[in-house]
Amino acid sequence: MFTPRFWQRAILIAVMLVGGGGAVLAQQYYATRQYYSGWRKPAKANYHYRHYYYKPRANYSGYKHHYVVYYPTRPKYYYYYNPYTRKYWGRCPTESKGEPLYSMLAEADRQGSLKDIPEKAFPKPTTPPPIPESEDKTPLDLPPDDLPEETEGIANPAAPATAPSAPVAPPAEE
Repeated sequence: MFTPRFWQRAILIAVMLVGGGGAVLAQQYYATRQYYSGWRKPAKANYHYRHYYYKPRANYSGYKHHYVVYYPTRPKYYYYYNPYTRKYWGRCPTESKGEPLYSMLAEADRQGSLKDIPEKAFPKPTTPPPIPESEDKTPLDLPPDDLPEETEGIANPAAPATAPSAPVAPPAEE
């Protein structure tokens, strides 16, 4: 026969599995930790950009974002721009042949304009750094390998319509 104590434990376990455990599972499998939007091109601009959305912690509510900027005049790289510090912090090759390569600038070399960053400041590409502000060392996912098309507004029609407009856009170059 089942005692009241058995039922109390059974209910507690069920609540933990459905309430607490289910939330953890849902968070791990349904709230992606990082992703990229489609390409955008501001009117009359000489660059394209996409948002890089990330969670500094797996349980972080919402997303933070940086930009990945592509300049047709610098076709070999995607440049990462931090709108919070208003500085470029690294780059990855547009063609990496499936290898995860990233070149992160030293703090002292990070600038608000690429013109102020000498080519020699970019170290040889290695593995991607951790997600910005993360403590668990989860590596940054590199962007999809789709170069932007030369159009105004949204450059990639598959871009999510819900992507928020950014308060600080990456600066124009050249």
